[in-house]
Amino acid sequence: MNSWADSLIPDRMRRVAVVAPADALRETLVRVADAGCVELDRPEDPGRSGPAARHLQSLGTASEPAVLSPSEPDLDDLARQGRTGLLAGEAELETYREAAVRRGSAAALAGWCPTVELPGLAARLADAGGAVVPLRAPPGIDPPTRLSDTGTVRRSLVPLVRTYGTVPYADVDPTVPAGIAYVVMFGMMFGDAGHGLLLLLAALLLRSGRPRRLVFLQPLWPFLAGAGAASVLAGIAYGEFFGPTGVLPVLWLNPLEAPMRLLACAMGLGAVLLALAYGTGIVNRWREGGPGRALYAASGVAGATVFLGFAGVAAGVVLHVPLVVVTGSVIALTGLGLAGTGLLTASGGGASGALQTGVQLFDVVIRIGSNTVSFARLAAFGLTHAALGGIVWQGTTALAGAGPAALLAGLLLFVLGNTLAFALEALVAGVQALRLEFYELFSRVFDAEGRPFRPWHVPTLTCHGKVPAPHGTEVTP
Repeated sequence: MNSWADSLIPDRMRRVAVVAPADALRETLVRVADAGCVELDRPEDPGRSGPAARHLQSLGTASEPAVLSPSEPDLDDLARQGRTGLLAGEAELETYREAAVRRGSAAALAGWCPTVELPGLAARLADAGGAVVPLRAPPGIDPPTRLSDTGTVRRSLVPLVRTYGTVPYADVDPTVPAGIAYVVMFGMMFGDAGHGLLLLLAALLLRSGRPRRLVFLQPLWPFLAGAGAASVLAGIAYGEFFGPTGVLPVLWLNPLEAPMRLLACAMGLGAVLLALAYGTGIVNRWREGGPGRALYAASGVAGATVFLGFAGVAAGVVLHVPLVVVTGSVIALTGLGLAGTGLLTASGGGASGALQTGVQLFDVVIRIGSNTVSFARLAAFGLTHAALGGIVWQGTTALAGAGPAALLAGLLLFVLGNTLAFALEALVAGVQALRLEFYELFSRVFDAEGRPFRPWHVPTLTCHGKVPAPHGTEVTP
């Protein structure tokens, strides 16, 4: 059973060699391909074509999805029958088969495999006479990255990180914290209990597999439900239920009546999220390059110190405490000194290096200020959402008191106005929360990009000539 700490790092990878007797190599590779948990090293000369590849090229037709036969097929017979799926699978297998390193009667291929998959893979290969042997990782080469997607909630959040890029293998996996930050920011901008309930309803429909044309989005239902729940909670705090209808009392603040208070809270939330991003960045820089890298990087201790110093200066100005202003200034200058040292060393020194360092330090200062101010959009779009709801509600109440026909028009205005506000604000809040996540937070968490784990996976035909489908059913290729 994995500990909670294991959820904060990508799946651990192991360098392995798939070893088999030469006469059992094909069967071993078929089992490796069917398992789909090993990324075998590609051959240096992938252009060589074996018999299956030549048959496939001669057919000149669109290839079916690659599949493999448990036993070695007659390639000429497959070509006559037009079985392009089996030919494609054999062509892939030939590529790895030819790339195997042979010593006497044994053959081997190297690759990467998640540590958690090793016992199952070893048991699968043993029946074919093969084995999986752990190796030392080659120096200077990072393993590929696979983010764990076990669990319904986690699986729905992984695309948020993958959309930004591949997490370096040494870095912290920010999937769960990033998902929480996103739904909190979304809820603050989309704060309406009625609209949030609609999102929850949409999440339940997705969970049930409806509408069928959107079934490919079904794994995302927990993410959508989280955004809906955050919107409901914010709506309860704002007293918004399909606008300021009076159904809910204002428990915290009315956005239109206390915009500056909402703005201050948005900036405060942004400062907290930036501090957490810097903390994660420090851990990542340490894991990537040791304490020196963590100390001098602009996304490490140096940048965090500048940010902390500026926060102290701002707090001192607001509270009218000169000592806090001076202390904050000293902290910020210390951070700039650390960052400047790291940047100057990376630039190679000299006059041009000093000039480049000066420009980069200026960019560090500007980015900290602009990124913090950028979180004001949490309040701005929250105000916009509340304003749209208020306009719709005012128009509805004005029409409701002008006779039966006007009442019907008012109901129509309420439905259409809320539909428009829901669609427009859901899109805007979703995009803006994503922008804040990527540009303000992930830009500090990540300083490089990893390499995604791409295991070799070709399913094997059953004895009935069918391919196992994901949910246990069988389909004919």
